[in-house]
Amino acid sequence: MARKKKKIPGWKALLLMTCLMLLTAGLIYGYIQWNEYRVHFVRYKAFGIDIPVQYHIHGIDVSHHQDLINWEEVKKVNVEELQLSFAFIKATEGLVNVDRLFRRNWYKAREEGVTRGAYHFFLATKSGKKQAENFIAQVTLEPGDLPPVLDVEQLYGVKPRDLRIRVQDWLNTIEAYYKVKPIIYTNVDFYEQYLGKDFDEYPLWVAHYLQPNKPRIKRPWIFWQHSETGKVDGIGTRVDFNVFNGDASDFQQLLLN
Repeated sequence: MARKKKKIPGWKALLLMTCLMLLTAGLIYGYIQWNEYRVHFVRYKAFGIDIPVQYHIHGIDVSHHQDLINWEEVKKVNVEELQLSFAFIKATEGLVNVDRLFRRNWYKAREEGVTRGAYHFFLATKSGKKQAENFIAQVTLEPGDLPPVLDVEQLYGVKPRDLRIRVQDWLNTIEAYYKVKPIIYTNVDFYEQYLGKDFDEYPLWVAHYLQPNKPRIKRPWIFWQHSETGKVDGIGTRVDFNVFNGDASDFQQLLLN
């Protein structure tokens, strides 16, 4: 005769299941904590890129793509007296999207004394005014912050005239709210083909890689994103590098009062 299996009492089964769930949760939490620690303390001997050393004020721009950042390590960076003085941080995109690490980056950067700026990734297919309202709902600027930035890089099939109208709507809404002229970020080709002289009055942050001294654009610019493959202590991924076109006094004048 086959031997009957003993049934585990209900309370014991529940207790066993609870213990297994707690053990699993503990292992997952431990892994996350270890992984965050590991990412936070990445150290590099150098930036891994050529740096245009004729500029005195250097910085980076980041988003959730850089994962968890140790801002204390970023602030400590000092390579032959070259330090990272500012960081542009992605805040919003389109009508409703918010970068999942924006709040963490926004507060940690300020906590460590890194001058911060927030940017919005523009979708040309959407209302410029409503996209500006998304940014306003998420970003509180304080004295010492950089002006807000509009990151516009793609047409998404929109006619250039419609793009310019929507970009202008974003800029007007932001300037009216924050009482400061926003900065436009884009690359050289996009600016010259689709924006041009209509936006020459706005400060320009321009992307142009593999250039030894400056971006090849005729109009004045204040920030230059010269590489997208830099390495920084405290950041576990490649990161964009930028320079400011001016001295310390010019930089201070740009910041919000």
